[in-house]
Amino acid sequence: MSVAFVPDWLRGKAEVNQETIQRLLEENDQLIRCIVEYQNKGRANECVQYQHVLHRNLIYLATIADASPTSTLKAIE
Repeated sequence: MSVAFVPDWLRGKAEVNQETIQRLLEENDQLIRCIVEYQNKGRANECVQYQHVLHRNLIYLATIADASPTSTLKAIE
């Protein structure tokens, strides 16, 4: 299950650190590979679930980026 799935009682309390972000990026890489593989096999309908998880992860990462101060983003680069 994606690390972006957080129970309601934990929302807003989870610590977002570099390790969490890296895990999400690695998961997204794997999701993209699965999606491409299914599409290449002509099984596009079966990759929809992976597209939903990828979308959720990307929205989560974008939310983190938007909420981060500019100085934090420069330190990561």
